[in-house]
Amino acid sequence: MNTRTNPTLWTGSALLGIVLLPAFVTALLTGARAPAIDVMHRYARPSLLHPLGTDPFGRDLLTFVLSGAFNSVLIAAMAVCLSTVAGTALGLMAAGKPPRLIMGLADLGLAFPPVLTAALLVTALGASATGEILAIALFGLPAQIRITRQATRSILIQDYIAASRLAGRSTVSILRRHVLPNILPLLTVQATSSLALAILSDAGLSYLGLGAPPPRPDLGRALAAYQIHIFDHPLLVAVPGLTIMLLVLGFNMAGDGLRDALDAPLQERAP
Repeated sequence: MNTRTNPTLWTGSALLGIVLLPAFVTALLTGARAPAIDVMHRYARPSLLHPLGTDPFGRDLLTFVLSGAFNSVLIAAMAVCLSTVAGTALGLMAAGKPPRLIMGLADLGLAFPPVLTAALLVTALGASATGEILAIALFGLPAQIRITRQATRSILIQDYIAASRLAGRSTVSILRRHVLPNILPLLTVQATSSLALAILSDAGLSYLGLGAPPPRPDLGRALAAYQIHIFDHPLLVAVPGLTIMLLVLGFNMAGDGLRDALDAPLQERAP
């Protein structure tokens, strides 16, 4: 896999670094908690003490947004890991037997409105990070099942799989030794691209009030709370929105770059 001449991957990584590096440093220093309220310095202009100014509660806007970015990426990563593990397991099961039940559930997941799913989970679990993670994971589960099943079936028809079966290897052994190593690059690309959608979903759910409640810093809730100041204090809206855009664009470009890097060796070997 050659990544040195892959501008898409490098550009995506650079965009992610602009947000993630300071976000992780801020999380280490503050624990990703909201800055202290200081009502005496509400709506302060950008300065050396507050590089992007302060919000309506006098909190440092830069620290709040970076903490919100860290929380969004953390929730998105946990949701994508959950959907990837569950979707891969179900996809492998669906590839080896009549997939009526599993694929029927996947189709049902695609047909069910995501916002309604999130509302049901929030009603059952309460507005929390746990409900948000489960909701986002459920959004990505049907696509993960379909991608894993299709990739697995394309491998199971190969001659070396038939030879392994003739040699007496079990289905579990074939999946572990031959299928999973071959579909791992595809799963990596899918997970990277899914992070972009998960971050958008996190922002959307929080914007609608279905995410984790305050005082946890959150980009979507910041947009909802600060949107009334779009004309008199535009930085309050522009900074969270730009942060979401950089994260989504960065993960999308990184996923596209990984896919191109993984496809290049196959294209070079093709006749």
